[in-house]
Amino acid sequence: MSDYKLYLGSHIGMGGPAYYEGTVKEALSYGENTFMFYTGAPQNTRRTATSVLHIEEGRKILQENGVDESKLIVHAPYIINLGNTLKPDTYDLAVNFLIQELRRVQDFHVSVLVLHPGSHLGEGFEKGAKAVVEGLDYVLERDGTNVKIALETMAGKGGEIGRTFEEVAYILNNVKHKERLGVCLDTCHINDGGYDVADVDGTLKEFDRVIGLDKLLCVHVNDSKNERDSHKDRHDNLGYGTIGFETILKWVKHPLLNGIPKVLETPWVGEKAPYKKEIEMLRSGVYEEDWRENL
Repeated sequence: MSDYKLYLGSHIGMGGPAYYEGTVKEALSYGENTFMFYTGAPQNTRRTATSVLHIEEGRKILQENGVDESKLIVHAPYIINLGNTLKPDTYDLAVNFLIQELRRVQDFHVSVLVLHPGSHLGEGFEKGAKAVVEGLDYVLERDGTNVKIALETMAGKGGEIGRTFEEVAYILNNVKHKERLGVCLDTCHINDGGYDVADVDGTLKEFDRVIGLDKLLCVHVNDSKNERDSHKDRHDNLGYGTIGFETILKWVKHPLLNGIPKVLETPWVGEKAPYKKEIEMLRSGVYEEDWRENL
């Protein structure tokens, strides 16, 4: 494993006045060599122009610290729902906003945007998934970037599309620009969606059979507050959930996932970010009991 390239980080916020420069510095303070961020608030469409977000200052710091920009991730705002067939105006807003987001991601020189596939809002998977495919076709014909979209595996809450590998594969197999799409696997989501996350080899074998490991662009590394097949999607800190630290560690250091960015989305502990400690434990492979209480 000496040649194993471990890219490990977390979801980092971005706000003024330092913006991207501040995001980069925060990630480095946790010992990260990758990270994920939003280009603006995830719950609305208000956006600050990228020209004032201190992008070049942040990039300079990344370069000085030997961080590979190709391993960085942006998360799309969760208000984008390409599976919505009930409200045409909302759907139109989603596709046009996604085009704008892809262009913003390219401004950061990041090459992967993680996107929740969407919700069919009770209209059924087939109808919702067809809308997702049509939306992605529209977007990828018009955005003019080379940013890849990584569809995230979901827990299956409500009308969520993407609970199974087959549902994700349906979208990947039906879009026109297949080369622009990949997958983000979330350990909490697949656990809550019904997969045996403890069987890492078996789950990756199934993923490879249905989707193909060559399509895996990043992994969200989260413990879960809920039992397998609960369809609830509630993340927990490493070692405090039903998945457990040892299983998470197997995912992080699995030979088939060499070089793939792994990103923590675990909850803050009060007003403290847990990422520095969680990353230390994952890098060393040694779990500290009651670490959260001693943070």
